[in-house]
Amino acid sequence: MLLDTASLYFRAYFGVPDSVKAPDGTPVNAVRGLLDFIDRLVKDHRPDELVACMDADWRPAWRVGLIPSYKAHRVAEEHAAGPDEEEVPDTLSPQVPVIEAVLDALGIARVGVTGYEADDVIGTFTARAKGPVDIVTGDRDLYQLVDDARGVRVLYPLKGVGTLQVTDEAWLREKYGVNGRGYADLALLRGDPSDGLPGVPGIGEKTAAKLLAEFGDLAGIMAAVDDPKAKLTPSQRKRLDEARAYVAVAPKVVRVAADVALPEVDVTLPRAPRDPETLEALARRWGLGGSLQRLLTTLGS
Repeated sequence: MLLDTASLYFRAYFGVPDSVKAPDGTPVNAVRGLLDFIDRLVKDHRPDELVACMDADWRPAWRVGLIPSYKAHRVAEEHAAGPDEEEVPDTLSPQVPVIEAVLDALGIARVGVTGYEADDVIGTFTARAKGPVDIVTGDRDLYQLVDDARGVRVLYPLKGVGTLQVTDEAWLREKYGVNGRGYADLALLRGDPSDGLPGVPGIGEKTAAKLLAEFGDLAGIMAAVDDPKAKLTPSQRKRLDEARAYVAVAPKVVRVAADVALPEVDVTLPRAPRDPETLEALARRWGLGGSLQRLLTTLGS
Protein backbone atom coordinates (compact mmCIF):
# COMPACT_ATOMS: atom_id res chain seq x y z
CA MET A 1 0.00 0.00 0.00
CA LEU A 2 1.43 3.35 -1.13
CA LEU A 3 0.12 6.52 0.52
CA ASP A 4 0.13 9.86 -1.28
CA THR A 5 0.80 11.38 2.12
CA ALA A 6 0.35 15.09 1.36
CA SER A 7 -2.94 14.38 -0.42
CA LEU A 8 -4.16 12.56 2.69
CA TYR A 9 -2.99 15.06 5.30
CA PHE A 10 -4.53 17.92 3.27
CA ARG A 11 -7.83 15.99 3.37
CA ALA A 12 -7.38 15.35 7.09
CA TYR A 13 -6.67 19.05 7.70
CA PHE A 14 -9.86 20.17 5.96
CA GLY A 15 -11.94 17.25 7.27
CA VAL A 16 -11.06 17.42 10.98
CA PRO A 17 -11.96 20.61 12.90
CA ASP A 18 -9.04 22.84 13.92
CA SER A 19 -10.44 22.72 17.45
CA VAL A 20 -8.45 19.43 17.72
CA LYS A 21 -5.37 20.84 19.46
CA ALA A 22 -2.24 19.90 21.38
CA PRO A 23 -2.06 20.75 25.11
CA ASP A 24 -0.40 24.10 24.23
CA GLY A 25 -3.25 25.02 21.87
CA THR A 26 -1.46 24.23 18.59
CA PRO A 27 -3.83 22.65 16.02
CA VAL A 28 -3.04 18.97 15.36
CA ASN A 29 -6.09 18.16 13.23
CA ALA A 30 -3.98 17.06 10.23
CA VAL A 31 -1.75 14.86 12.43
CA ARG A 32 -4.59 13.11 14.20
CA GLY A 33 -6.69 12.91 11.05
CA LEU A 34 -3.86 11.22 9.14
CA LEU A 35 -3.31 8.71 11.98
CA ASP A 36 -7.05 7.92 11.88
CA PHE A 37 -6.83 7.47 8.09
CA ILE A 38 -3.88 5.07 8.38
CA ASP A 39 -5.64 3.14 11.14
CA ARG A 40 -8.74 2.67 8.98
CA LEU A 41 -6.72 1.72 5.87
CA VAL A 42 -4.69 -0.90 7.76
CA LYS A 43 -7.83 -2.28 9.44
CA ASP A 44 -9.79 -2.54 6.20
CA HIS A 45 -7.05 -3.67 3.80
CA ARG A 46 -4.32 -5.36 5.91
CA PRO A 47 -1.36 -4.55 3.65
CA ASP A 48 1.89 -6.47 4.21
CA GLU A 49 3.88 -3.40 3.28
CA LEU A 50 3.12 0.30 3.70
CA VAL A 51 5.00 3.36 2.44
CA ALA A 52 4.16 6.99 3.21
CA CYS A 53 5.35 8.66 -0.02
CA MET A 54 6.37 12.30 0.37
CA ASP A 55 6.84 15.36 -1.83
CA ALA A 56 10.54 16.19 -1.48
CA ASP A 57 9.88 18.69 -4.27
CA TRP A 58 6.24 19.45 -5.08
CA ARG A 59 7.17 21.44 -8.25
CA PRO A 60 10.34 19.94 -9.73
CA ALA A 61 12.48 22.28 -11.84
CA TRP A 62 12.70 19.71 -14.65
CA ARG A 63 8.90 19.76 -15.03
CA VAL A 64 8.72 23.57 -14.81
CA GLY A 65 11.48 23.82 -17.44
CA LEU A 66 9.26 21.92 -19.88
CA ILE A 67 5.96 23.65 -18.97
CA PRO A 68 6.58 26.89 -17.01
CA SER A 69 2.92 27.16 -15.93
CA TYR A 70 3.18 23.81 -14.05
CA LYS A 71 1.64 24.44 -10.60
CA ALA A 72 2.69 28.11 -10.91
CA HIS A 73 -0.55 29.35 -9.33
CA ARG A 74 0.28 27.48 -6.11
CA VAL A 75 3.66 29.14 -5.53
CA ALA A 76 3.78 31.19 -2.32
CA GLU A 77 7.46 32.08 -2.61
CA GLU A 78 10.10 31.38 -5.26
CA HIS A 79 13.57 30.18 -4.25
CA ALA A 80 16.40 30.35 -6.78
CA ALA A 81 18.57 27.91 -4.82
CA GLY A 82 15.95 25.28 -4.04
CA PRO A 83 12.33 24.16 -4.34
CA ASP A 84 9.66 26.86 -4.46
CA GLU A 85 7.46 27.18 -1.41
CA GLU A 86 3.90 25.92 -1.86
CA GLU A 87 0.98 27.99 -0.64
CA VAL A 88 -0.55 26.02 2.25
CA PRO A 89 -2.80 27.04 5.15
CA ASP A 90 -0.68 28.63 7.89
CA THR A 91 -1.81 26.14 10.55
CA LEU A 92 -0.99 23.12 8.37
CA SER A 93 2.71 23.78 7.67
CA PRO A 94 3.80 23.38 11.33
CA GLN A 95 2.01 20.01 11.50
CA VAL A 96 4.03 18.40 8.68
CA PRO A 97 7.25 17.93 10.72
CA VAL A 98 5.13 16.39 13.51
CA ILE A 99 3.57 13.95 11.02
CA GLU A 100 7.05 13.00 9.79
CA ALA A 101 8.39 12.48 13.32
CA VAL A 102 5.40 10.33 14.33
CA LEU A 103 5.65 8.14 11.21
CA ASP A 104 9.38 7.66 11.84
CA ALA A 105 8.86 6.74 15.50
CA LEU A 106 6.12 4.29 14.50
CA GLY A 107 8.44 2.66 11.98
CA ILE A 108 6.19 3.34 8.98
CA ALA A 109 8.46 3.76 5.95
CA ARG A 110 8.54 7.38 4.79
CA VAL A 111 10.15 8.07 1.40
CA GLY A 112 10.74 11.32 -0.44
CA VAL A 113 13.46 11.85 -3.06
CA THR A 114 15.09 15.21 -3.86
CA GLY A 115 13.86 16.61 -7.16
CA TYR A 116 10.74 14.45 -7.32
CA GLU A 117 7.10 14.51 -6.26
CA ALA A 118 5.39 11.84 -4.21
CA ASP A 119 3.69 10.72 -7.45
CA ASP A 120 7.11 9.80 -8.87
CA VAL A 121 8.04 7.84 -5.74
CA ILE A 122 4.69 6.01 -6.00
CA GLY A 123 5.29 5.36 -9.72
CA THR A 124 8.71 3.84 -9.02
CA PHE A 125 7.55 1.64 -6.12
CA THR A 126 4.67 0.49 -8.34
CA ALA A 127 7.00 -0.34 -11.25
CA ARG A 128 9.22 -2.41 -8.92
CA ALA A 129 6.42 -4.21 -7.08
CA LYS A 130 6.27 -7.98 -7.44
CA GLY A 131 2.70 -8.26 -6.16
CA PRO A 132 -0.55 -6.28 -6.07
CA VAL A 133 -0.40 -2.57 -5.20
CA ASP A 134 -3.03 -0.31 -3.65
CA ILE A 135 -2.34 3.41 -4.14
CA VAL A 136 -4.28 5.66 -1.73
CA THR A 137 -4.64 9.18 -3.11
CA GLY A 138 -7.09 12.00 -3.66
CA ASP A 139 -5.18 12.91 -6.84
CA ARG A 140 -6.64 11.57 -10.10
CA ASP A 141 -3.24 11.95 -11.82
CA LEU A 142 -2.31 8.55 -10.40
CA TYR A 143 -5.12 6.82 -12.31
CA GLN A 144 -2.44 6.42 -15.02
CA LEU A 145 -0.84 3.65 -12.90
CA VAL A 146 -3.96 1.45 -12.79
CA ASP A 147 -3.14 -1.93 -14.29
CA ASP A 148 -5.44 -4.94 -13.82
CA ALA A 149 -2.85 -7.41 -15.11
CA ARG A 150 -0.44 -6.40 -12.33
CA GLY A 151 -3.11 -5.88 -9.66
CA VAL A 152 -2.47 -2.12 -9.40
CA ARG A 153 -5.49 -0.07 -8.38
CA VAL A 154 -6.14 3.37 -6.92
CA LEU A 155 -8.19 3.77 -3.74
CA TYR A 156 -9.67 7.26 -4.02
CA PRO A 157 -11.23 8.67 -0.83
CA LEU A 158 -14.80 9.85 -1.29
CA LYS A 159 -15.52 10.50 2.39
CA GLY A 160 -12.54 10.13 4.69
CA VAL A 161 -11.00 6.77 3.91
CA GLY A 162 -13.98 4.77 5.13
CA THR A 163 -15.61 5.19 1.73
CA LEU A 164 -13.14 4.58 -1.08
CA GLN A 165 -13.70 4.49 -4.81
CA VAL A 166 -11.83 1.40 -5.98
CA THR A 167 -10.41 2.48 -9.32
CA ASP A 168 -9.56 -0.38 -11.68
CA GLU A 169 -9.53 -0.58 -15.49
CA ALA A 170 -13.26 -1.37 -15.71
CA TRP A 171 -14.06 1.79 -13.71
CA LEU A 172 -11.71 3.90 -15.85
CA ARG A 173 -13.21 2.60 -19.09
CA GLU A 174 -16.74 3.31 -17.91
CA LYS A 175 -15.89 6.80 -16.64
CA TYR A 176 -13.33 7.99 -19.20
CA GLY A 177 -13.22 5.38 -21.98
CA VAL A 178 -9.51 4.66 -21.39
CA ASN A 179 -7.26 2.29 -19.43
CA GLY A 180 -4.56 3.42 -16.98
CA ARG A 181 -1.96 4.14 -19.65
CA GLY A 182 -4.53 6.03 -21.69
CA TYR A 183 -5.48 8.23 -18.74
CA ALA A 184 -2.14 10.09 -18.93
CA ASP A 185 -2.77 10.90 -22.62
CA LEU A 186 -6.35 11.96 -21.81
CA ALA A 187 -5.16 14.27 -19.01
CA LEU A 188 -2.46 15.74 -21.24
CA LEU A 189 -4.92 16.55 -24.05
CA ARG A 190 -7.69 17.79 -21.75
CA GLY A 191 -5.37 19.81 -19.52
CA ASP A 192 -5.66 20.28 -15.79
CA PRO A 193 -6.08 23.79 -14.34
CA SER A 194 -5.28 22.52 -10.83
CA ASP A 195 -1.78 21.58 -12.05
CA GLY A 196 -1.35 24.50 -14.46
CA LEU A 197 -1.44 22.22 -17.51
CA PRO A 198 -2.98 24.09 -20.46
CA GLY A 199 -3.98 21.06 -22.53
CA VAL A 200 -4.86 21.41 -26.21
CA PRO A 201 -7.32 24.31 -26.62
CA GLY A 202 -10.72 23.08 -27.77
CA ILE A 203 -9.98 19.43 -26.94
CA GLY A 204 -12.04 18.62 -23.86
CA GLU A 205 -12.36 15.34 -22.01
CA LYS A 206 -14.98 13.77 -24.27
CA THR A 207 -13.18 14.72 -27.48
CA ALA A 208 -9.87 13.47 -26.05
CA ALA A 209 -11.50 10.12 -25.17
CA LYS A 210 -12.97 9.80 -28.69
CA LEU A 211 -9.63 10.58 -30.32
CA LEU A 212 -7.86 8.01 -28.15
CA ALA A 213 -10.53 5.40 -28.99
CA GLU A 214 -10.07 6.16 -32.69
CA PHE A 215 -6.27 6.43 -32.88
CA GLY A 216 -5.05 4.40 -29.89
CA ASP A 217 -2.69 6.78 -28.12
CA LEU A 218 -1.13 10.23 -28.31
CA ALA A 219 1.39 9.17 -30.96
CA GLY A 220 -1.45 7.76 -33.07
CA ILE A 221 -3.42 11.00 -32.76
CA MET A 222 -0.44 13.14 -33.81
CA ALA A 223 0.27 10.80 -36.74
CA ALA A 224 -3.35 11.31 -37.81
CA VAL A 225 -2.77 15.08 -37.92
CA ASP A 226 -0.24 14.44 -40.72
CA ASP A 227 -2.51 11.98 -42.53
CA PRO A 228 -5.04 13.80 -44.75
CA LYS A 229 -7.21 10.64 -44.84
CA ALA A 230 -7.50 10.38 -41.04
CA LYS A 231 -10.91 11.05 -39.53
CA LEU A 232 -10.23 14.39 -37.87
CA THR A 233 -12.40 17.47 -38.23
CA PRO A 234 -10.60 20.50 -39.73
CA SER A 235 -10.87 22.20 -36.35
CA GLN A 236 -9.32 19.24 -34.47
CA ARG A 237 -6.52 18.95 -37.01
CA LYS A 238 -5.75 22.68 -36.73
CA ARG A 239 -5.81 22.73 -32.92
CA LEU A 240 -3.60 19.66 -32.58
CA ASP A 241 -1.18 20.97 -35.21
CA GLU A 242 -0.88 24.29 -33.37
CA ALA A 243 -0.27 22.45 -30.08
CA ARG A 244 2.73 20.40 -31.33
CA ALA A 245 5.23 22.20 -29.08
CA TYR A 246 3.10 21.47 -25.99
CA VAL A 247 2.38 17.87 -27.03
CA ALA A 248 6.11 17.24 -27.53
CA VAL A 249 7.03 18.05 -23.91
CA ALA A 250 3.81 17.36 -21.98
CA PRO A 251 4.17 13.56 -21.72
CA LYS A 252 7.32 13.90 -19.60
CA VAL A 253 5.51 16.34 -17.29
CA VAL A 254 2.23 14.42 -17.00
CA ARG A 255 3.54 10.86 -16.74
CA VAL A 256 4.91 9.92 -13.35
CA ALA A 257 8.53 8.80 -13.23
CA ALA A 258 9.18 5.08 -12.81
CA ASP A 259 12.94 5.22 -12.40
CA VAL A 260 13.56 7.31 -9.28
CA ALA A 261 16.61 6.23 -7.23
CA LEU A 262 14.81 5.08 -4.09
CA PRO A 263 16.65 4.72 -0.79
CA GLU A 264 16.99 1.33 0.87
CA VAL A 265 14.11 1.19 3.33
CA ASP A 266 12.19 -1.47 5.23
CA VAL A 267 8.63 -1.18 3.95
CA THR A 268 7.19 -3.97 6.13
CA LEU A 269 4.12 -2.84 8.06
CA PRO A 270 5.37 -2.50 11.67
CA ARG A 271 3.68 -4.53 14.40
CA ALA A 272 5.17 -2.37 17.18
CA PRO A 273 6.74 1.12 17.25
CA ARG A 274 10.35 1.42 16.13
CA ASP A 275 11.08 4.05 18.82
CA PRO A 276 8.55 3.72 21.70
CA GLU A 277 10.18 6.39 23.90
CA THR A 278 10.18 9.05 21.17
CA LEU A 279 6.62 8.11 20.21
CA GLU A 280 5.46 8.46 23.81
CA ALA A 281 7.11 11.88 24.07
CA LEU A 282 5.45 12.97 20.79
CA ALA A 283 2.08 11.67 21.98
CA ARG A 284 2.37 13.74 25.20
CA ARG A 285 3.74 16.86 23.51
CA TRP A 286 1.11 16.93 20.76
CA GLY A 287 -1.86 15.31 22.53
CA LEU A 288 -2.24 12.48 20.02
CA GLY A 289 -4.49 10.51 22.37
CA GLY A 290 -6.97 8.04 20.94
CA SER A 291 -5.84 8.49 17.32
CA LEU A 292 -2.38 7.10 18.07
CA GLN A 293 -3.63 4.44 20.51
CA ARG A 294 -6.12 3.07 17.98
CA LEU A 295 -3.42 2.81 15.32
CA LEU A 296 -1.01 1.07 17.73
CA THR A 297 -3.75 -1.43 18.63
CA THR A 298 -4.49 -2.09 14.94
CA LEU A 299 -0.80 -2.53 14.07
CA GLY A 300 -0.34 -4.99 16.91
CA SER A 301 -3.42 -7.09 16.14
